Amino acid sequence: MKTLAGAAVAITMSVSAPFAANAQDYSFKFQSSDPAGNPNFIIQQEWAERVGTLTGGRISIEMLPVGSVVEHNETQDAIAAGILDGHITDTSYFSGKDPAFGLIANPVGAWSDPQEMFRFMEYGGGKELMNSLVEPYGLHFIGATTPGLEAFVSAVPLDGVDDLKGLKMRAPEGMVNEVFAAAGATPVNIPGSEVFTSLDKKVIEAADYTVFSTNQAQGLHDIAKHPVYPGFHSMPLVEVSMNKAKWDGLPADLQEILTVSVRDLAQDEVSQLVAKDMKAVAEARAKGDITIHNWSQEERNKFRAIATKQWAKVAERSENAKKVYDTLMEYLTSQGMI
Repeated sequence: MKTLAGAAVAITMSVSAPFAANAQDYSFKFQSSDPAGNPNFIIQQEWAERVGTLTGGRISIEMLPVGSVVEHNETQDAIAAGILDGHITDTSYFSGKDPAFGLIANPVGAWSDPQEMFRFMEYGGGKELMNSLVEPYGLHFIGATTPGLEAFVSAVPLDGVDDLKGLKMRAPEGMVNEVFAAAGATPVNIPGSEVFTSLDKKVIEAADYTVFSTNQAQGLHDIAKHPVYPGFHSMPLVEVSMNKAKWDGLPADLQEILTVSVRDLAQDEVSQLVAKDMKAVAEARAKGDITIHNWSQEERNKFRAIATKQWAKVAERSENAKKVYDTLMEYLTSQGMI
């Protein structure tokens, strides 16, 4: 594992070397919360390569899969310490530091389409809100991505809210975990990389994981044959953030290229995964060895009603969580969404 001392030595050598790279060249290590081979991670690697092209090689980003340097919920500290330069990760992993991270990461029931969240982040105060949350930890928030509205993995039939009662399931720390608990499920917080094993060993019966096509590609439907699609519950905020001092040290043109490249990444990821989802669903239905459950609007509304009550409870837990709640409610109200 790279240490802070080792990083300092490497930086000193690179600066003092007489034939070092041009001072305008920047090399960064970003860690993902997705494993190698995961479609999300592949799209992130494509983004890193595209940044190199867009900047004429002035920025080089090495994308590392989850756990390469630190654990999935330790990247924030590693970035602040200079061990990593940035991450692409589910913001809810930092709910233990401040419940505000869980609330903004996945206000369950708020979004029914990725574009709704992107509009909030760009034009509804979300981006400024994220920076107010991460900058005290030494990070700068560049932009938001998401794999889209998630499907739901289940080894047992689920046709509505009542079927969640007593369900042993995986859910990330924060809002999603609490909403499912309020609905009567028994959620546990395990990393995405352990979902398959946990389902296979029957440690859990279901999982909030990711989109249908990724679940299918990773073989989850081989052991959990009752997916719910389209999803009814979750659309995570996956943040692209980096060390604030290193961000501040970039020329304005490179900052702008990175910002626009992340907007492109967000649209690229959503578009690629929607296309993959539609193909995977068609193949699964044609094969006929799984049963796809599509909740009625009535059941979806029941779940959202449970979720929105949790927002207000989380808002009471910290000053930042109240700020997230107020900003979110103001935006949703202004858009006629609540």
